[in-house]
Amino acid sequence: NTQLLAKVDHLLAVGKNNFRPPPKVDSSVMRIEPKNPQPQINFLEWDGLVRLCFQRKHKMLRAIFKHKSVLKLIEANTSTVNALANADPSSVLLREQNDDMLIDDTEVTSGAGTEAEEDMDATMELDESSKSIKDKVMTVLAKTGFAETRAAKMSIADFLKLLLAFNEASIHFS
Repeated sequence: NTQLLAKVDHLLAVGKNNFRPPPKVDSSVMRIEPKNPQPQINFLEWDGLVRLCFQRKHKMLRAIFKHKSVLKLIEANTSTVNALANADPSSVLLREQNDDMLIDDTEVTSGAGTEAEEDMDATMELDESSKSIKDKVMTVLAKTGFAETRAAKMSIADFLKLLLAFNEASIHFS
């Protein structure tokens, strides 16, 4: 998230022996310069997508987005965004009531199961609306070419392209 909003440069490494008492780790001096102008994106959408992708950064995006819990989360977030878009300004209360549906580290993490258990969870029977969301998500991943990509190997430009494609397909992460 820092690299989206600022330019980050590593200036120099500072050894642990330069401190008294010496810590157990080395340090670095970094320069953080805010980008001007700031990128014109919805930061909550960006944060939601990046958090979701980096829950399991070494898995391929296709595997991350086929899990039932992730699909339900996306479906809830998308329906909330759509309801707010169609609602009058006085109904902001709806957003506050649905905060528990937003991306949360505890909702996406499925524990320390084996890959076989995770794949079984991912292929569990889905209801019709979840199948529709899954089809839309898989279509966007295939269309952008990121289905076989790992989050750890993607650049900021790749994530921006993916977020734009999801939003164009009416899939939201906040």
